[in-house]
Parts: sequence; structure tokens; C-alpha cells
Amino acid sequence: MREFTEQELVRREKAEKIRELGMDPFGHKFERTAYAAELKEKYADVEHDAFENMDDEATVAGRIMFIRKMGKASFFTIKDKSGSIQIYISINDIGEEAYTLFKSADIGDIVGVRGKVMKTKTGEVTIKCLEYTHLVKALKPLPEKFHGLTDIEERYRRRYVDLIMNDESRRVAFLRPKIIRCIQNYMDGQGFAEVETPILTTLLTGASARPFVTHHNTQDLDMYLRIALELPLKRLLVGGMEAVYEIGRVFRNEGMDPKHNPEFTLMEAYLAFSDLEGMMNLTEGMYQTIARDVMGKMNFNFGGYEINLEGPWRRVSMTDAIKEQTGIDFKQEMTVEEALKLAEEHHIEVQEHEKSVGHIINLFFEKYVEETLIQPTFLYGHPLEISPLTKKNPEDPRFVDRFELFIAGKEFANAYTELNDPIDQLERFEAQLAERDLGNDEANDIDMDFIEALEYGMPPAGGIGYGIDRLMMLFLEQESIRDVLLFPTMKERN
Repeated sequence: MREFTEQELVRREKAEKIRELGMDPFGHKFERTAYAAELKEKYADVEHDAFENMDDEATVAGRIMFIRKMGKASFFTIKDKSGSIQIYISINDIGEEAYTLFKSADIGDIVGVRGKVMKTKTGEVTIKCLEYTHLVKALKPLPEKFHGLTDIEERYRRRYVDLIMNDESRRVAFLRPKIIRCIQNYMDGQGFAEVETPILTTLLTGASARPFVTHHNTQDLDMYLRIALELPLKRLLVGGMEAVYEIGRVFRNEGMDPKHNPEFTLMEAYLAFSDLEGMMNLTEGMYQTIARDVMGKMNFNFGGYEINLEGPWRRVSMTDAIKEQTGIDFKQEMTVEEALKLAEEHHIEVQEHEKSVGHIINLFFEKYVEETLIQPTFLYGHPLEISPLTKKNPEDPRFVDRFELFIAGKEFANAYTELNDPIDQLERFEAQLAERDLGNDEANDIDMDFIEALEYGMPPAGGIGYGIDRLMMLFLEQESIRDVLLFPTMKERN
């Protein structure tokens, strides 16, 4: 049987007394005319004495966050979605019955107030209560007001309490949808159409990742939650939509850390007749639009660095970046044996499925270069072996036309000049299956329907994927992905 604390028992008794008075302790519709923040802004420059000649009224509603009871008159503060505002309440203004009801209120209760707008002598915008309405009795007390939820795990697990107590969490929660809307407006303005594609799929395609598996009862069919958005969107290019994007959840059955959550928001965009440079320009423009239009600044503190989003951003090839750090020139032709020897000399462990020059180049990049890319950098020219869906570079087919955007040593976007040769694509799918046989459990399946789509002809195109949650971390200056997700994946309570 569930046990209640003494405070919880007292609150339940108060709820029953409210019911005995003929009121619903859990309330009904309430019409308000204003929010706390807009009242504070509207009257910020009005002097205290000027209110004597004003008769402005407002009706507000919110959660009680502070009470100072003083006999026949009291002050309390309520918080709505915009912020907090002070209320002055007196038995002389609302009568004994309503004031008695107010005196039974607890911090956390939700109430409505109609009253006259005024200012205290200290200059605080305040509402003088003329009508007090009980709306909802809070049966559990809020955490101690100065500390809120100090247990970080509990903050994420009980996000609803965190949002009540933590103004920073509330700021992030309201800014995230504004950033999403800015992205959509930007992409729409660039001529893209926003679309939706299936979350359930029968094949692992579009990325290298382990999946979540589910089961379709009617068809008696095992299915995956999608790990990427790519192949359905490229089918739309074949169909003639030419410029498409999707912002949606994807699911990768992998670890959790400050930069990764098993389900996350991804945006992928594809533009017919474009290429790598077009995706770079699109990306730089999008980031700078968010910075300017939503955040109102170009410098952000992230990952221990001050990041400047002013352009133009640096563009460097993977091999040149490795050469800058190690002196090794992987642009030169070399055998697998020579590459393996270089890896051994630099204490780089190579797995069986990584025994190719391309994989070894990537291992050098991860060890020596990745964490040095602090300011926004487009790193391009990836080896063919680690980019199975990408068009080969026409000048050097060992590499592909791909870039990743790095900021503060972390990847923020991944872009390609898209592979549209169905013969080449099928060969690369087959090579992925061979890697799976060597132990790579993240290798792609062969999607023969996609091959068939390419056989109808897909226009040359640029494509890109953005990790939206990591983008949020940068703009909202948060160091953990859990702070930009309202409900991050959590372990079960012990």
C-alpha cells in the first residue's frame, strides 16, 4: 500500500475541505487576460505614483511559488509559462470567505487572480487581488525552493518538477521549438518541401548503427525502428520532388553518454542538381540564420570553447588535416601493408574489418585530428570504404565527395554528393555485407527496391544529415544532450 508523508496527508485533507465547500479541488476552465512577463514589460517604466490615477485590471493564472502570510493581508507569487508575478491579497478586498480559502493554499497550488495592476514602493509590478479562484490543489510539495532538484538523474526523470523549479530548463524547453521553426522556415525559403517517411522498416540502411527490433503482429514480421532517413528521401528525388527534407526521430540501439541518446532527432535534406559545395553553403547559412534570428548573437560557449559562427567557415580535406597533425601524406598511393605498418608505429589498433587503407586513414583522423577542430570546419574527402552511399571523387576514386561539419571537436553534420549510379551502389552494398561477415555488425543491408529506384534515374544531388539535438546543445550552450531533451532515455529506478 502506498504511504504518504505528513505533508501529503495534510494536503489531501485540504483537498477534501475544498470539496466540502462545493468546489472541485482540481478545477475547471479559467479565462485569463494576461501573462506575467507581458504585464511586467508593459508597466516596467510606469512610476509607482502614476498607478493612483490608473484603473488597469488583469486576470492571470499560475502556480503559487512563494507565500508571505501577514494576518489580514499577504503577498504571494505565481508562475505561468512566461515567468512570475507578485500578488497582493487582502481580506478587505476579497472578503473573509475567499481570504480563508487563500490561507489554506500551499506552495505548488494553481490559482487564478483578477485584480488591479499596481507597483510596490520597491518598484515591483504587482496585482492587487480583487477576485481569488482556487484551481488545482497540489497533493505533493515542491522541492525546497532554493535547491530545486539537486539530483541530476531525478531532474531528467521528473522533468515536470524540473520545469517548475528550474528557469534555465524552462528557457531551453521554449527555445528548442523556436529553433526548429527557424530551421523549417529557412529550409522552406530555400525551396525545400518538408516530408514524412516511415519509422518502421524491414531493412537496415542509410547509416552504420545497431537497430531496435520490433514485431508487426498482423504480418508476423520482424521490423526495425529506422536508423536514418536517407533512402526514402532519395526515392523522392527519383520521383521528381527535387528538394526535400525531414525532421524526425531515429533510433540507434547504442550507448548513452553526454553526447548520445538512443532515440534522437535527425534532419536530412536532399537537393537535386546540387553537390558538396551547395550543402556547405546551405549549412553555413542555416546556422547563421538561427544564431541571428533566434539567439541574437554569433558567439556561443560550448565544450569549453567560445565558438564564432561568423563566416566563412574553414574547409579542409581529411588527408591534409592528418598531414598537418602527423606529417603523414595519405594522398600518396600506398598498400594496405604500408598503411598497417604506419598504424602499428602510431599505436593504432586495427580490427579485422578495418584492414584497408581507407579505414586506417579514418582511424588516424579520429586519433590525431577530430578533437582539434574547434571552430566550425567542413572536413571533406573521406575514404571510399567508410562512405558506402557517396559518389566517388572524379579526380581520385579512392575518396568520396563527402564532408562532415565539426565544431568543438564534435561532428554536427554529415553531407554527400549523392551516389546515383545503381551499379556502383549495388557493389558497395555487397561490400558492406562482406564486412558484416568479418564482424562489422553495423554494416548496411542490400535494399534492392532502392537499387531499382536508382535504375529509373536519380538526378545528381547533394544531401546532408544534421544531428538536431547536438545543434541544440551548441545554440543553447548545454554540455549534455539530456539538457536539450525534455524526456531523455533513463534507466529503470532500482
